[in-house]
Amino acid sequence: MMDDRVVEGATEVKAAGNFLLVKVANAIEETDGGILLAGKAKIQKTEGTVVSVGPGKTHPETGEPFVIPVQPGEGVVYGQYDGTELDIEGSKHSLIRDEDILVKFNGPELSLESCEVIRDSVLVYVEQKERETESGLVLTKSSNSDNRPSTGKVVKVGPGVFDNMAVSEGDYIKFRDFMGNEVELDGEEYSVVKMADILARF
Repeated sequence: MMDDRVVEGATEVKAAGNFLLVKVANAIEETDGGILLAGKAKIQKTEGTVVSVGPGKTHPETGEPFVIPVQPGEGVVYGQYDGTELDIEGSKHSLIRDEDILVKFNGPELSLESCEVIRDSVLVYVEQKERETESGLVLTKSSNSDNRPSTGKVVKVGPGVFDNMAVSEGDYIKFRDFMGNEVELDGEEYSVVKMADILARF
């Protein structure tokens, strides 16, 4: 079933245009400390396995095709508020655009080693420093989001779209404030930044 309509299975749902159908990974039901989560307290993941991909779209001026950068069976991570949720045969799925993909990965687990950035994106390690208030209260990275750093070290570089990428792994970059999407890999936070949002490298 999908939205009260009978379908044979997720493989019968064909994504159109530059959309892809993703089977969403199961929610986290237990914290690292062993606390069981129930109902709305479960941490919903924004990652999953690609089921089908659309044919892609073409550039409005040149007519060059934008090939979908993932294939069925690969894992993807996308933005928290991206996608249209579907319930297919009792399993949670999401239709997302190729532009919503932050990283893709192969294998059962998402890790720094297994992931790749796509198109004109780069993966940046941004050091999150603690800050102390005048009263002596230490603000961690989660409570200090207004001062989120916008410099970091490039650890992975996408293949580009039509032009070569102007940064390399190991470069340090400055990017626009509040740009980039956070991704957690191996317990560390990284940012996925578009090439157009990079201001300088050093």
